[in-house]
This record gives sequence, C-alpha cells and structure tokens, in this order.
Amino acid sequence: MMINGSDIETDHLVIGTGIAGLMLALKLARHGRVLVIAKGSLEDNNTWMAQGGIASVLGGSDSFEDHVRDTTVAGAGLCHPGIVRMVVENGPRLIRELIDIGVKFTRTEGSDDSSYHLTREGGHSHRRVIHADDLTGKEVLTALIRACREQPSIRIIENQKAVDLLTSDKFGSSGPASFGAPRCYGAFVMDRKSRIVYQVRAGRTYLCTGGHGRVYLYTSNPDSATGDGLAMGWRAGCRVANLEFMQFHPTCLYHPKAKTFLISEAVRGEGGILKDASGRSFMESYHPLGSLAPRDVVSRAIDAELKKSGATNVFLDIRHVDEERLRKLFPNIYQTCLQFGIDMARDLIPVVPAAHYSCGGILVDDAGRTSIDGLYALGEVACSGLHGANRLASNSLLEALVYADRVATDVALTHQSEEEFSSTIAAQVRIPAWDSGTAVPPDELVVLSHTWDEIRRLMWNYVGIVRSEKRLSRALSRISAIRTELDEYYWNYELTEQLIEVRNLAVVAWLTVRCAISRKESRGIHYTIDHPRLDDRLAGRDTIVSSGS
Repeated sequence: MMINGSDIETDHLVIGTGIAGLMLALKLARHGRVLVIAKGSLEDNNTWMAQGGIASVLGGSDSFEDHVRDTTVAGAGLCHPGIVRMVVENGPRLIRELIDIGVKFTRTEGSDDSSYHLTREGGHSHRRVIHADDLTGKEVLTALIRACREQPSIRIIENQKAVDLLTSDKFGSSGPASFGAPRCYGAFVMDRKSRIVYQVRAGRTYLCTGGHGRVYLYTSNPDSATGDGLAMGWRAGCRVANLEFMQFHPTCLYHPKAKTFLISEAVRGEGGILKDASGRSFMESYHPLGSLAPRDVVSRAIDAELKKSGATNVFLDIRHVDEERLRKLFPNIYQTCLQFGIDMARDLIPVVPAAHYSCGGILVDDAGRTSIDGLYALGEVACSGLHGANRLASNSLLEALVYADRVATDVALTHQSEEEFSSTIAAQVRIPAWDSGTAVPPDELVVLSHTWDEIRRLMWNYVGIVRSEKRLSRALSRISAIRTELDEYYWNYELTEQLIEVRNLAVVAWLTVRCAISRKESRGIHYTIDHPRLDDRLAGRDTIVSSGS
C-alpha cells in the first residue's frame, strides 16, 4: 500500500472503527485492498460503549409491520417509509451474520442453544432487542475486530486522525475528467505520534466516524465524538440534514471523573425518584407518570429545573430499595457509583441530562451514497431517514449493520470499473502534498482549550434540550465569530490534534444551530418555546442544508 514515502494508496479507505466501519470493512475485503483508520484505539467509539442491544424482529409474536410502526411513531412524522422498511426487513439476516462471525448474544436461561434472550425497551411493542448482557457493543466489536484481523486484504492503523477529504475541486482539473467532478479521492490523515500529515489515496472513501456528542457540555459520548466526519463531509460539499434532532439521555452521572457514565432508565423503573437539591420531588409537576415519564419529557423537566434554580445537577433517589436488591439489579452501576464515592443505597445520585445520539448527519441515499462521487457515509455520521425526529431505542446498531451491507452491495455492482480506477489513480491524479506554508508552531494552546469550552457551554445553554429563537440567534452569531477566529488560527499555526477537533466542533455547532433555527415547530426531540406545537405542514419535510446556502 505504501507509495511516495508516507503516502498510501488503497482501493477502499474506511474512516472509523465502530460497528459500521468494521462490518463494512469485512464486506469490502472481497473487492480489493481495504485500509481502516482509527482515530484512537479500536475501542474508542460509541459502539464499544453501547450497553443495550440491537432491535430486530426475532420473536414469534413480533412482525416487521410492528417494528416499522414503532419506528415511525417514534420518528414523529419524519421517517422515510421505504428506508424504515428496508432496514427492518434486513435485520434478522444481519443478526445471523454477526452470530456466524462469533458474537455471543445472551441466551434465554434454561433454554436450548437456539433461543436468545430478547429485551423490550421504550417505544417497542414487543421484546425484540437482542443483547450480550449489558455490554452488547463490546461483544459485537470484539468479534468484528477479530474477524477483520483474520482478513489479509484488510489493514487497520490506529491513532490516525483524518484531517480533510481529498476532493477534485481542491486541486483543480488535475483529476481524470472521465470520472466527473466533484469526486472524493481519499483523505489527508495525521499520524498522532509524529504529527506528520500524509495522503491516503483511495478508489472509494467511507465515513464511519460516529456522532458529535462532544459539541455539548454534558454527553454520554467518548472524547473522540467530535463530529470529524460530519465536518469533513460538509467542507467537501456534502449536504447535511436534521441536525436539530439531538437525543438527550436524562440521567448521566454528574461527577468530574464520570463524564460519560449513564444511570440507566431501569433505575427509575425500579422506583428511583428525581429530586432537587432541597429533596423535593419535581417530576409530578411535569407529567402524570412522574419520574417514569418518557425520556424527552424528563430531560426537558430537568433542564427547566436547572434553569430556574441555577443548580448544576439534580438527584436520583433510590435509597428506599435495599442494598442487596440494588447490587443484584444494577451490579455495574452500583460498583461504578461506589468508585466515585456514591453509595446508591445510602446517597442521592447526582445526575444531569447528556447529549446522547444525533438523528441527523450527512444526507445519504438508500445505498449510503453522499452527494460527492466516491464518498459514502454510514452510522451515526449519516442521515438515512430511518430515525426521523427521534430514534427508537436500539435501532442505531441495526442501521449501521444494514447500511454496511447496502454500501458493500453497491460497491459490488460497480466493482469492475472501480478496480480499474484504483489501479491507475497514482498515475492519473496529481494531488498536491500537504503544505504547512508559513504556519508556525502554536504559542498559546490555551486559546484552543478556551474555545472548546466556550462552544460546548454555548451549545448546552442556547441549543440544548429546550430552545428559543432568541437563544438560537445569539448562538449563531457567536459561533459564526468563533468559526472565523478558528479559520484564521488554522491558516497561521501548525496543525495539532486539538485544532482539528475544535475546528470540527465549531462547524458542527454552526450547522446544528442553522438546522434548529429553520424548524419553526416542536417535533420529536426538537423543542422550542416559541413554536411549542407540531406544524402539520412540516410532516415529512427534512431540514436540509447545502454548501453555499
């Protein structure tokens, strides 16, 4: 694969190592050389952290129609019907593929080897979530990593940061005209250790970079979720859609050293009560079900209480349940809380809502194609039309599996012409090397850390769980100024990891605010006090932002 020193040529460049990226790499292995780059380690992604499972029609009384209906109801009028049905109907087959490569899902206790335990989560009318205890993502990813490493045509490199996509419009007419424009030819990538930026030239490029939860002050996402793929796709000219729909989890543990640990909704299901600092139970004022209200209602209620009081967090009280039962029901949560000096049986648990999952992203079709030739996007970085205005629980891993399969199928249909292209790319495409020009080493990194913090606090306070036109307008003005400041910094100073991420966060924040301003209604997980009701005229209408608009 190596050419011209540190540059690399490959048939397929997969950026990201979650379930979407590794499942895709496995399927692409039969169609040429596959290079997979991981921003950090192979485990540093949302898939590894996924506790729940994968929703699919696997039980006797369940049906595709029921899964389609549940998904559509959750999506609040924005799901694309054809996409929903396609994803749902392909689920069982792809679950079997995971089992075939060695994923060990939890089996029903006392049953034979053919029966798997299925759970039921919010919004589902049946038990249809297959899982591996409460560590599904880790089990799935472990099997996929093992399978990929057994494939000689797959090469995986960790600790590589994608900087920007190589597209034909960035180097004029030097690309082969027969392939049209714009077209993606790979990416500039920075090695984290040496900080050398090199080219990966690829016949096709696949963004599997996950979400962008780190754009918010509080999030369940790992530090790597800085929206890199979304920002790179936007700069390359991709259309993005529905970024106003960020799903918030209502109860993330509030502790400086536990920034991504969730307190499961099951704790409230077992009688946990949300209280303020004075010990007052407040959820009864917001919903008849009190602390058992739907996730979006609980998140908005907590947000309202925090805004009124100025407090940093609320509390979850499960002290009325005895210690033995708590340890049995929630062994991982109990032990984790103890590590931070919180005994669930005796102490209130400090919690705060946290950004959890984006239903929007780079707009793709039913084969994962973006508006840039040769560039695909799949997983949380993409907006396929499956989730609409609110994601049904455990549909995210399902979507990643199905789209990995769809993308690979699309590649197979045009494999011959792509193989011909890949074999001549080095000769036909003259891509300029990375040039730092007159950039100098950064002298005050505090500027970047301050900007990172400012963006996340701005998004939390102005573009969070509850929005208003005044807040959004203020956010857009300040984030636009931040983008200008960062662009100037980008061109004057040498590239660093922090600069790449802060620049990408600013782009994602700006796009999110633009989408939120455009939607003059409250739908799904987008709630604005200026337009608190649904607008029937906007049903089925995505919020799409194009470059130059």
